Amino acid sequence: MQKKIHIKNKKLKTSILIKKNFISKFIKNIANNYEKVFCILDSKVKINLKLHNQENIIIISIRCGEIIKTFDGYKNLTEKLIKKNVNRKSAVIAIGGGTLGDLTGFVASTVLRGLDFFLIPTTLLSQVDSSIGGKNGINTTYGKNLLGTFYQPKEVLIDISVLSSLSKKELRSGYAEIIKHALIKNYAFFCWLEKNANKLFNLNQSILEKAIYNSIMIKLFYVKKDEKEHLLNNNSRAMLNFGHTIGHAIESHYNYKKFNHGEAITIGMITEAKISNYLGILSYNDLDRIVTHFKKCRLKIYDSILKDKLLINKLTKDKKNFLNNINFSLIDRIGSSFFYKKLDKNKIYKILQNI
Repeated sequence: MQKKIHIKNKKLKTSILIKKNFISKFIKNIANNYEKVFCILDSKVKINLKLHNQENIIIISIRCGEIIKTFDGYKNLTEKLIKKNVNRKSAVIAIGGGTLGDLTGFVASTVLRGLDFFLIPTTLLSQVDSSIGGKNGINTTYGKNLLGTFYQPKEVLIDISVLSSLSKKELRSGYAEIIKHALIKNYAFFCWLEKNANKLFNLNQSILEKAIYNSIMIKLFYVKKDEKEHLLNNNSRAMLNFGHTIGHAIESHYNYKKFNHGEAITIGMITEAKISNYLGILSYNDLDRIVTHFKKCRLKIYDSILKDKLLINKLTKDKKNFLNNINFSLIDRIGSSFFYKKLDKNKIYKILQNI
């Protein structure tokens, strides 16, 4: 399958290419249009880059993980680019997972006040989530992604051939964002995933391609409506944060060590679905159906920190909060989401003790 998705929006000029075995050719095509191309490569990524006789392509290999999304990670990468004489006729390409894309996008948006930026996401998680929409940033000791920019890549290459090297754990982490997109926006997609999740985990190419394409289109719906997350209705980009208010707090509490991103988010989605049910908004039948699917897919659904007041302290640092309330993107049925702004930390603590 080959698809090219153009984002038709006056403010957005990104395109997304879905194509197999195209990474080296993609990089060479970019290099033909720039004085220098800096490829920031996750050292753990197993791909054979065939870039012979391309003197203007400079590869910077770094060991990735959430640990790079820090002030030090930002400083180290920017100084490597400056040391190698980056200029405004240069482009930056991130080749790796979501953490590398987040950091590299932030660096590209700030070095020399902005360099052209391309993404080659190499995990299922980054292909369906972080590479789409232009959010970049780093973490602080107070929480995740509290420093960052909205800066769109010129183009994203989704090359499904790189997914064959991923573990089942990494595939489940990516699936967390795929199922999230279905839960917030597309009931038919959820039903399809119920039938086809096992084939996806077994890397069935046609199933993977369809799941990735549908997931991207759902995310783009919100990005086009609300690129910078200003809206407070059910078209808000904040809908994409379903499961993330709780999930990010869990990640931050454990200093990003106990769970990977997808695991924290699946715990967050189940918890926030239970909050919706507790509030009388989501039916028990829908909640049970969601929990059953998560269990069938062997996704994480609970952690003991949910009952601890320490988690509430992390929730208060979420960037969506205002007026002393902790704001959630919740679902009222499978395939439908909304913005909920009526919970303070005491109410949330009480709810978490009772679900």
